[in-house]
Amino acid sequence: MKFVYPLIAAGMLAACSQSNLDSMSQSPTLSGDNLVKAANTFHYQDHHRPQFHFTPQANWMNDPNGMVYHNGEYHLFFQYYPEATVWGPMHWGHAVSKDLVHWQELPIALYPDQHGWIFSGSAVADVNNTSGLGTKDNPPLIAIYTYHNEAERLAGSKNFQTQGIAYSLDDGRSWTPYAGNPVLIGPDIPDFRDPKVAWYAPENKWIMTLAVDDHISFYSSPNLKEWKFESDFGIDAGTHGGVWECPDLLKMPVEGSDEEKYVLLVSINPGGPNGGSATQYFVGDFDGNKFTLDDKFKQDVSKIPSQFPDGLVFADFETDFSDWTLTGTAFSAGPVAGNYPNQGGVGNYIGKRLVNSFYKGDAATGAMTSKTFTVEQPFINFYVGGGMHPGKTAVNLLVKGEVVRTATGPNNERLEIASWDVSELLGQQAQIEIVDRVSGGWGHINVDHIVFADKAAHPDIEPAVWLDYGTDNYAGVTWSNVPEEDGRFLFIGWMSNWLYANNTPTDRWRSATTIPRELRLYQAEAGYRVRSVPIDELDKLRAQSFSAENTLVYGSANLSALAKISSAQFELNATVDAQSAEQFSIDIGNAVGEKVSIKFDRNNNQLVLDRTQSGKSRFHGSFASEQFAPLDGAAQQYQITLYQDASSTELFVNNGEIVMTALVFPNQDYQQVTINAEQEIKLTDWSLHQLQSIWK
Repeated sequence: MKFVYPLIAAGMLAACSQSNLDSMSQSPTLSGDNLVKAANTFHYQDHHRPQFHFTPQANWMNDPNGMVYHNGEYHLFFQYYPEATVWGPMHWGHAVSKDLVHWQELPIALYPDQHGWIFSGSAVADVNNTSGLGTKDNPPLIAIYTYHNEAERLAGSKNFQTQGIAYSLDDGRSWTPYAGNPVLIGPDIPDFRDPKVAWYAPENKWIMTLAVDDHISFYSSPNLKEWKFESDFGIDAGTHGGVWECPDLLKMPVEGSDEEKYVLLVSINPGGPNGGSATQYFVGDFDGNKFTLDDKFKQDVSKIPSQFPDGLVFADFETDFSDWTLTGTAFSAGPVAGNYPNQGGVGNYIGKRLVNSFYKGDAATGAMTSKTFTVEQPFINFYVGGGMHPGKTAVNLLVKGEVVRTATGPNNERLEIASWDVSELLGQQAQIEIVDRVSGGWGHINVDHIVFADKAAHPDIEPAVWLDYGTDNYAGVTWSNVPEEDGRFLFIGWMSNWLYANNTPTDRWRSATTIPRELRLYQAEAGYRVRSVPIDELDKLRAQSFSAENTLVYGSANLSALAKISSAQFELNATVDAQSAEQFSIDIGNAVGEKVSIKFDRNNNQLVLDRTQSGKSRFHGSFASEQFAPLDGAAQQYQITLYQDASSTELFVNNGEIVMTALVFPNQDYQQVTINAEQEIKLTDWSLHQLQSIWK
């Protein structure tokens, strides 16, 4: 039954991905296949345990791997460390599902061997037995993955990542590594990984899409065992703030037309739109040899060169720190000619020396403070690198002893251009402070060339088009061998971020996948774009439902109270007629005041996901943050779908044109859904659904 609610006035209803190894702390639990044998002892009721997302029964998980549909089952392999709840020597964990919703975890599929640890990759059904590893009547499943040889890495080799294959003849239940591994050894490039393989029918060959440093390389093979280099893509396209990873090349129809285009997914870490890990994509054509960007799409992902205006050089750090007051030991060696021993190569600084607090390693801490000066130019420009610990490894501008501007490194030894607009501080007395208060991983700061100028500096601007603007959807790829009668491009990602993945507040398990999504290519006003839509199979989880039409909101309305649904797992659907409202928000909260707030800021054309009050956040300085996505503020209506689980919020706006995925760790379950509007809005239709757990 549907109900129509009149205007609800204010007050009438209660308002309610490989990380830095130095940061790892071992936390052993059950190991290996013993965890599967002990499955009955795991009730999936741990605090923060998702109830409709896949998580391993115990221990660490990251990237989804080897996703293939075969004989009625969707296979999900994943990066797995069976000895701890933090990243370690990688295996392939394994789970299967008949509906992409309910999962059965199976024993570990692939173990490290003499060639190395088992990093990310893909799996295909070799239906024509091109590999010769099966038979015509029983063609094999083939897993293609990266070997990471840690011993060779430590010995200084640059060829420590190679590609190997394994095969299964029993529906993926057991796997045999190919005797001729590795099947592909690359050039002297450390980051050479994450093969995604697909059949290219026009030339009867397999195409491997491989992440190589900060670009993509394509290889081809007739049999999955012998590979030939075809071409490179991406050196001059997209964003390169970190290493490229986990690519996927898809030939997709354009909605509402007979046209087809190729879509290339590429994950990057760091460099995401809201910090850390994220996935960008490209649209164009592929001819079996090379990927060529669509002309209009190319304009959206082409680099805008950096600018660093001339001005008054306040500090160039070429001689000493005589004009600065030093405390602690981190800066006691004075300006450094590049990097210290055992430190990665420091780059993109000016002159011969710079500030570098990696003195005797990350353990050293300290600060250096400039003499007082008068702010006489509207911009302060400089270069900064090193650790991303806001307020702890940072450059600060002090006025009357208070921090009024701050910048930190990008977890990279390459210094990046930073700029402060200080026009509102003109004429005031100020100091610059460089601090290193972190003694763990990335516990250092690099700074150079502080200049007072009349124009802002900016680094190379490398525009990207993002699949998901939230911080917690990374390394996602699609299932191969999906039946033609289905025809969907089915996607799932790792629901975390390398900024804090090792430190999230869970006990015997760590990390989950996103909900499965269907990717669709469509023609937008801006050009080709990809939307993400929750799969229809999730509807079967609806246990209790409520729907209504034409609900007017002015002030606050508690939708969960209206629906009489109190659950930590729910789905919200709403069509909001914003009318003349400058902004409105949806708060997902609990009885102790914790919440994640989703703000539709129409004035500034921004969609904001605010988790600054979401609950536990002390495990990383950047977790309690606002995340931003572009929003068409001129639109009159917004279609909203939201999936809330024990520790995640997944938001889909306008049929998945804008997507934001975020982890949250409330101390009590979120069970309240409140919509807020200072000017009247109308929910032309909305529904709230309690969702069942997928775990028995």
